[in-house]
Amino acid sequence: METVKIYTDGACRGNPGPGGYGVVLLSGERRKELSGGFRKTTNNRMELLACIEGLRSLKRTCAVELTSDSSYVVNAIEKGWAKRWRSKGWKLSPGKPAKNSDLWKQLLDLCAEHTVSFRWVKGHAGHPENERCDVLAVEAARLENLPADAAFEADPVSPDGFLNF
Repeated sequence: METVKIYTDGACRGNPGPGGYGVVLLSGERRKELSGGFRKTTNNRMELLACIEGLRSLKRTCAVELTSDSSYVVNAIEKGWAKRWRSKGWKLSPGKPAKNSDLWKQLLDLCAEHTVSFRWVKGHAGHPENERCDVLAVEAARLENLPADAAFEADPVSPDGFLNF
């Protein structure tokens, strides 16, 4: 099984605000960079989307070392929080919904297709690939005419709990 290293980062200008994600994939001598953004979203959604887009870009089952500077993402996967939220119908407790369940579902489904280990790295600490992902994410967040993050904008109370007005 091929081993792929995926580095990810998300950025947001305001929270919520215009946001972007950046991804660097490495396998042997091959390198691929991905980025994108939305006109109104949150930083946590962009951190999650970076992981999703990195895994989604794989064309076959792989062993993946996914590195993120988001403790939100890494802890939720490595400590089993996201699987627990899913098993409880995306609830943290009775009446309190888990944030970003649309993205967590996608990420958990993609992780089931591959052998994925998550690793946390401190952001803005000079890690070359994390720094590159940050540049990609920030550049994407600054683009004109960004599309809507439909799941975030669809509800008066967003998946992150912010009011969308």
